[in-house]
Amino acid sequence: MEKKVSALLLGRYGWLWLLLLLILLNVLMYRLPARLDLTREKRYTLSRATRDIVKKLDDKLKIQVFLKGDFPSGFRKLANSTNDFLLMLKEQNSARIQYEFIRPTEKFPELNLTYADTLIKLGALPINLTFQKKESQASNIIFPVARMTYNNRQLLVPLYTGARSRISQEEINSAEALLEYQFVKAIDKLTDTTKPGIAYSVGNGEPTDGRTYDLRFLLQENYQFGIIDLNQVRYIPDAVDLLMIVKPSLSFTEEEKLKIDQFVMRGGKLLCFIDNLYAERDSLQFKPETIAYDRNLNLTDLFFRYGIRINTDLVMDLNCDVIPLVVGGNSQSPQIEFLRWNYYPFLLPSSSGLTKGLGYVAAKFANSMDSIAVNDIKKTPLLVTSAHSRTIGTPALISLNENKDEPEHALFKKNAIPVAFLLEGRFTSFYKNRIGKAQADTLKAMGQEFKEFSVPNKMIIVADGDMVLNDFVIPKEPGASPEPLPMGWNRYTYTQYIEQAQGGQWFVPVSNREFLQNCVEYLVSNPAISETRNKDIVLRLLDSRKTDQQKLKWQLINIAVPVFVIIFFGWIYQQFRRRKYTGSF
Repeated sequence: MEKKVSALLLGRYGWLWLLLLLILLNVLMYRLPARLDLTREKRYTLSRATRDIVKKLDDKLKIQVFLKGDFPSGFRKLANSTNDFLLMLKEQNSARIQYEFIRPTEKFPELNLTYADTLIKLGALPINLTFQKKESQASNIIFPVARMTYNNRQLLVPLYTGARSRISQEEINSAEALLEYQFVKAIDKLTDTTKPGIAYSVGNGEPTDGRTYDLRFLLQENYQFGIIDLNQVRYIPDAVDLLMIVKPSLSFTEEEKLKIDQFVMRGGKLLCFIDNLYAERDSLQFKPETIAYDRNLNLTDLFFRYGIRINTDLVMDLNCDVIPLVVGGNSQSPQIEFLRWNYYPFLLPSSSGLTKGLGYVAAKFANSMDSIAVNDIKKTPLLVTSAHSRTIGTPALISLNENKDEPEHALFKKNAIPVAFLLEGRFTSFYKNRIGKAQADTLKAMGQEFKEFSVPNKMIIVADGDMVLNDFVIPKEPGASPEPLPMGWNRYTYTQYIEQAQGGQWFVPVSNREFLQNCVEYLVSNPAISETRNKDIVLRLLDSRKTDQQKLKWQLINIAVPVFVIIFFGWIYQQFRRRKYTGSF
């Protein structure tokens, strides 16, 4: 009897028990949020480094995202992806993280000041959007950045590093893949008040004038940046985490090389921008030709031991910057045109995570590089030429007249000539089995034991010294002081020819600053954070030809088949009930 009553209750009130079960599951899922990431690239999974940093927050982290408004589809998708990521971030520490989306044109509470004004003062670059809206065109100013505030400190987070108003699907994917890296890098800077030490080497003809303005401005904010003269110090101090050598022009002595070598053996990071040849644009100001020749820096054997070689040649590329050249007229009224200068290549970033999301990197009189077979050293090219490039040996004659004619395309048939390398591993000292007893005793007297092998370490060598140096705006008024430009910018196309440059084919945004910034961060920052750059979002596009051919087929599968399945199972269910309660079909 009890069994019949229980069965009756379950049958009559089964829907109520099912409803209660669903409510209970919803409450549990709300209290214990969880998700299952089934994507191959783990798009919705945070790295361990991100989770650890977020969980250690001891104060409120406020995030303001300025991607709210009427945007084209590309930026709307980026805004949605940013919201999804911040939601995942908030789930890790909901008590500490707050975020909101704001229109840049909104004003601060009780202040006659817009957010856009503050963002510009912080260094954000706006993008002027013009897009089609119904039957008219609309324009909007967009700041693709987020502002983070923590412990009375604030920092901008770039969400899209490009400068174009039309964002492609590939750029969207790249920006989405870098969201975690950009945010966790900023959080780490806000929470960790210690600054790595960066030493800029002088004493071998490295530039220290206004050409280093942008470099110093870029590094002084987030790092302990200083100058070191290898001739004046007995050894490179341990407080230096990264040694920068930029465009030396004088030969290095064996004592200086020993200091660099032992700095690397002790775990110090090395970042070099080297011009192996003397080839300068200034040499062509007074005569149309010049000879490029070896600087004899005496660094070839040291780099060879570490796994790379900078060749004594020049890279030429059809994908290059322009310079003004006189093509006619007379001395009083010369005819000047912008012509491509194959010695100023626009280098392409490789597939390395360090260069992900970068655009062109502008170089001047760059050299090619070769990797050398060295045990325990991983060599990764970072910057390469286009598929239409070549190299010329030295001594080389450089003439302004050679680019007045169309270059012979048949000569530019090399592809991906490397110009920058990342070296990682356990390096062997160049002075192993070569150091004299007097040198070893001198090191010991200074408390520096000679090391034959390094700890696991990394360095970056670039075969162009001008890449991280800035030029100056040409003064429009007589007697006016020239103003420094960002590194990599062409001083001719940026000033008086800006309209022609943007309207023609010469305007190319460059990523020299971002490349230097990424190199420094990769070498001295938390390695776990740097690994988040390797996240990739696969772009799975439909084949337009197949979609046109199979359109009707997939419409039927997606619309008609589900309806048929529901009707079929409904008929099965009705037949089952008829058989159960009548005993026959």
